[in-house]
Amino acid sequence: MTTSTLLLITAAIAMIGYLAGSRRALSLSGGRSSSMHSRPGYYGSFVAIWSALPAALLLGVWLVAAPAIINSSIRSEFPAEVKAQSQASQGLSFGMIEGIARGMRALSAEEAAQAERNPADLRNLMGARGVAIAGDPEAYMIKAANDLNTMNARSNLLRNIAVLLVAVGGAALAYRLIAPRFRARNRVESVILASLVVASSIAILTTVGIIASMLTEATHFFARVPAHEFFFGTVWDPRFAAAGATASEGQFGLIPLLLGTLYIGFVAMLFAVPIGLFAAIYMSEYASQRVRSITKPLLEVLAGIPTIVYGFFALTTVGPFLRDISSQIHGLATGDYSNFIQAQSVLTAGFVMGIMLIPYVSSLSDDIITAVPRALRDGSLGLGATRSETIKRVVLPAALPGIVGAILMTASRAIGETMIVVLAAGVAARIQLNPFEPMTTVTVKIVSQLTGDLEFTSPQTLVAFALGITLFIITLCLNIYALYIVRKYREQYE
Repeated sequence: MTTSTLLLITAAIAMIGYLAGSRRALSLSGGRSSSMHSRPGYYGSFVAIWSALPAALLLGVWLVAAPAIINSSIRSEFPAEVKAQSQASQGLSFGMIEGIARGMRALSAEEAAQAERNPADLRNLMGARGVAIAGDPEAYMIKAANDLNTMNARSNLLRNIAVLLVAVGGAALAYRLIAPRFRARNRVESVILASLVVASSIAILTTVGIIASMLTEATHFFARVPAHEFFFGTVWDPRFAAAGATASEGQFGLIPLLLGTLYIGFVAMLFAVPIGLFAAIYMSEYASQRVRSITKPLLEVLAGIPTIVYGFFALTTVGPFLRDISSQIHGLATGDYSNFIQAQSVLTAGFVMGIMLIPYVSSLSDDIITAVPRALRDGSLGLGATRSETIKRVVLPAALPGIVGAILMTASRAIGETMIVVLAAGVAARIQLNPFEPMTTVTVKIVSQLTGDLEFTSPQTLVAFALGITLFIITLCLNIYALYIVRKYREQYE
C-alpha cells in the first residue's frame, strides 16, 4: 500500500467518523439542539480530527524515522574494508545498493536467487527488465539490496497497520466521548487555533533556519578570510584553488559587487518607480472602470513573465539596440561610429529590470491609493480643489506610507534579481560609475561560486554564504527604514 493510498483510506475513515459523530449528536439531542453543548457539526469534526490527526502525525514520524533506521542498519552490515573508506565512498556504495534494490524488485524470486548466487548475472537480468546499474555489483551489495527490500517491505506493512489502527482507534474513542454536555466546540477550536499557530510559525522558523545556516557557513569563511578584507576589499578575484588546497587564495572584496548591486538596482528603480506610480494614479483616479478592468490585468502580465525571458530580451534586443543607437549618435557627432554603450551594461540591465518591476510598483500603489477613504477626496473637491490638486495634496500624502512600503519591497526585489543581470550586465566585478559599462551583482557571484561539483571547505565556496548574509542584512535595513517611514507619516495623516 502506497503512502497516498494510506492517506486516502485515513481520510475516508475521518469522513465516516464525521458522519457518525454528527448522527450520534443528533440522536442524543432528540430534536432539541439546545440540549447539546455544541452543534452536531462540532461533534462530527471532533471525531474526524481524532481519527485523522494522530494517524497523520504517526505517518509523518514513520516516514522520517524508518528510512534513517533502515539505512543505518544496512550501513552497519558493510564489510570492514568498505567501512574504512570515506563517507563519500560509502555513500556511493549505498546509492548503488539502492539502485540494485529497485531493480531486484522487478525480478522474479528465481531470478533474484540466481543473482545472489552469481552477481555477474545480475546486470544482464536487470538489463532485460530495462533497469540499468552503474558498474558491476559485488556480492555484499546484492545481499544488502535484498535486506533493504525486506526491511522496507516489513516497515511499510507495520506502518500501514499502525496508522490504520490509530485512525480507527482515535475515531472510536472520540465517538464514545460524545455526550450532551461534552464541549466539542471548545476542543475543535483549540485544535484549529493550534494549527493556525503552527502555520504562522512556519515562516518564522524557516527564516531562523535560513539565517542559522548562512551564519554557520559564513563563520567558517570569516575564520579563513579576515572580515575587514571582505567588507572593505576593492578587488574581487577568488581564483578557485586546486582540489585539496587549504590556502585562501585570491581576493574577496565585497565593494565591487555591492556597488554593482546598488547601482543596477538604482537604475532599475529610476525606470520602474515613476512609470509604475503614474500608472497607478491613472488607473485609480482617472481611468474608467472598463479601462481599468483591461489595463490592470495587462500590466500585471509583466509580473508573470519568467526573469530568464527578460534576460533573453535584454541580451538579444535591448542591448544590441542601445549599442547600435549609441554608435549612430556618436558617429553623427564625431564621425567615429564606435559605440559608447556596451551591449552588456548597467543601463541595459537596469532598463529591463525596471520593466519587470513596473507591475510591482503599479499594482501595490494602485491598491493603496484606492484604499484612501472617499471622504478625503470629497472634502478636498468640496473646498474647491481640482482633481490634480486633490491627488497631489490629499490622496498621495495619505497613501504615502503604503507607497513607500511598496517601493522598498520593489527595491528588495531588484536587489535579489540574478538572471537579468547575468545576461544583461555581465559578470565583471568592477568599480566604476559609467552606466554604459558592464558590472555585476552579489547574487550573480553567489551563483557562480556555487556552480559545479564543489565541497563547502574552501573560501572560494564559503564566500557565497557571506555574500548571502550581507544581502539579508541589506534587505533587513530596508524593511526597518520602511517601517520607520510608515509609522512617521501614519501618525501625521491619521
